[in-house]
Amino acid sequence: MAVGPYVGVGVILTVILTNFKCAGNVDVFDTKCQDDHLRIFVPLSGDVEPCFKAIGANGQFPITTDGGAQCGYSYSVYPMLAHAVLQASYFSCYTQNEDDLIFTFNFHLIMIDNDEEVVHNITKTCSPSHTWSHREVTCEKNYMEVSVQTDLPCPHTHTLTDVELASALPMAQEAATSAWQVMFLRQGEEPVVMSVHEAEDLGYFLAVTPGRVVFRTAYGQQHSTIDMVSGLAVEVIRPALFLRQRLTTMMVDLVAACTLDHEFHECALIWKTPTVMVPLVSDLSGFRSKQVDFDVNGKRLDPQMIEERGYTVDVGPEIVEVTIPYAAEGGTRKTFVMDNTYHEFYSVTLHYEHIFTTDNGTLENRLCQHTYMATPVLCHTPFTIDLTVLEDRVFTVYVGNFPFDVELVSVSLNGMVMTVPDATQNGYQVSKVTHDNDTYAYTVLVPFEDPIVSKLYFVEGVREYSLNINYTLRILPQEEYYFYLATVVAQIMDVYPPYFNGLCMEDGIKFRIDHQEFDHLWEAGVGPFPLTQELADTRGYIMNNDNQSLTLDVPLFTLGYMYEAVSLEQFLATFEILIRDAKSLEVVQSSAKTCQFATTALLVCSPDGIVTVVCDLSKAKPDAFPSQTSLLDTTCKPKEVDGTRVLYEFALNSCGTRVQITKDLVIYENEITFEESFTPEEKPVITRDSPYRVILRCIYPVHVVGRLFAERTFQSQTPGLGTLQIENPLKTPVTVPPKVETITTAPTSTQRPAKYVPLFSWS
Repeated sequence: MAVGPYVGVGVILTVILTNFKCAGNVDVFDTKCQDDHLRIFVPLSGDVEPCFKAIGANGQFPITTDGGAQCGYSYSVYPMLAHAVLQASYFSCYTQNEDDLIFTFNFHLIMIDNDEEVVHNITKTCSPSHTWSHREVTCEKNYMEVSVQTDLPCPHTHTLTDVELASALPMAQEAATSAWQVMFLRQGEEPVVMSVHEAEDLGYFLAVTPGRVVFRTAYGQQHSTIDMVSGLAVEVIRPALFLRQRLTTMMVDLVAACTLDHEFHECALIWKTPTVMVPLVSDLSGFRSKQVDFDVNGKRLDPQMIEERGYTVDVGPEIVEVTIPYAAEGGTRKTFVMDNTYHEFYSVTLHYEHIFTTDNGTLENRLCQHTYMATPVLCHTPFTIDLTVLEDRVFTVYVGNFPFDVELVSVSLNGMVMTVPDATQNGYQVSKVTHDNDTYAYTVLVPFEDPIVSKLYFVEGVREYSLNINYTLRILPQEEYYFYLATVVAQIMDVYPPYFNGLCMEDGIKFRIDHQEFDHLWEAGVGPFPLTQELADTRGYIMNNDNQSLTLDVPLFTLGYMYEAVSLEQFLATFEILIRDAKSLEVVQSSAKTCQFATTALLVCSPDGIVTVVCDLSKAKPDAFPSQTSLLDTTCKPKEVDGTRVLYEFALNSCGTRVQITKDLVIYENEITFEESFTPEEKPVITRDSPYRVILRCIYPVHVVGRLFAERTFQSQTPGLGTLQIENPLKTPVTVPPKVETITTAPTSTQRPAKYVPLFSWS
């Protein structure tokens, strides 16, 4: 029977992927004769798919990936595997057939090389490796094919055992003519009869060879059914070819049945088929299984190979099951980078062959199923586990899990790129962690205090450490690169206001502080004034500020000291540096240092209006008796005396203290007086007469004195400025509580002031 050019739609299983690489230098194509078909393997060398054309007596016929099923061609392109495969049945349309023993194929392979079309002629002669069985059923990826051995024309003389076929025989006898016709049988439906040409128009292929009748169909045709056999989906089609010759009707059963799908479950490819393909067995009582064989990627499996590769092959009474673990030997595992992520899939081409009889051993049937099995494309996105223990103050970052063919090339730590050896040499620990399932991970250790770690003042007292790690990874052996970014953050309560360490010196107090990273968050100050170089110069402090530290020498009696526990022998002086929040100006830390100093001459005007004075009377002539001195109020006697010195302590609103108010100042004045006594007039010495008194003055700015004297209380925001002088008293004295008199200027001193420096005042 001559069959012209086909029209049909095939079902093709193909992997649709992109961004592939070619294999190494290989031949343009490779041909191999298999049991029932020719296989042509073509490596891909560009983005343009190769094109096949079958060469027949009447011309060239293109073979495409979405066609070819009707004529017995299965063409698949696998970009990620970098090859294309054409499989042509020995009974394909344009193949020269010599007595069903020698099959000659002629193809044109058209490829693009440097934008030019190159045509390769392919001629291959094949012979089957086995003797044809009575019935050969082949299940390809996109079609089913059945061929039945026959000595036609020959009357059908034996009794039909198939119920459906027997029930259809009367219709065939009635419709039979001298030309071949096709009857399609479906359980529970009336048979459909048509001519061979009508069947061809529907996409079926029918041919008579020197010794066989061949039928072929794509999957999913209208006359096929999906039946459940032993719980598995099987596609079944039952055509019967018949004709009338003289008074006899001859009928050929061309039933075909193929298992449809495979599955991927728990890291393994699993394929199942019924042990007894019931549609092919009309009488179960006559079924005898003779041989079951498997090929994986063209390699016949034996028991030792099955065990070594970890396959599982179970031929049970109802189901044959084959399990191939993921990435097992014999299959093809492909890895690639897409969208900066590691992808992989695994595929095998499984060939199943079952030889059995249905008549207790007389006629052999051979069922061959070619199945291309592939896993879904698996995406391996790395994950990060932050194993950092805050108490250790070391970032410990776990990243994984990577397949065995991935290599860590380099790491970028906050933008600093280092190879793994360089990172180790620089003190960063990069360790590989191996797992039992052929995957592994890495851990990266970076101390918080490392300069490469970013640090940020987060909230009050909390410092945030952060580390961005960019991993550069490489797939071997093709050396495809991809990257993975991980960020880890740690927050620790470890940012505290700075503290000045104070040291008592002979003539003052020395402060020192080492600079820290977050010094800009704070402001140091003395009282309400920021500690600047200008303030230090104005007040006589000695400040040295470099990149490492700040030192401040505060001489005794400069502004800012507070004095207490004053006695004739010693006193305590305290200097305080305040630390404020740079934004809110709230005081958050105090660095105060108190030191003990020996007492000489001293006048302290405190903020609460208490005056403390130590005065040396050794220069009074003749010698004075300190115990006989008093203040303006003669009832105010010394708190402490020795042979030459007196210690007075009194409130500004007591002991006869006088007060004057100028435009800007409030001046308090008292005197240390002596009981009247005379010395020889011819000697120019200090007398103890009232014109020669020790004048004590405390001066406060008007704006810092909080209450008027009429309230008989005193409160100042700052200490006053004290002076100890020997001069005439104020010309207009006012005794507290006075009627306040305001004058524009203070009286000018007419006597040489005592040697004394200001203690603390405004600026």
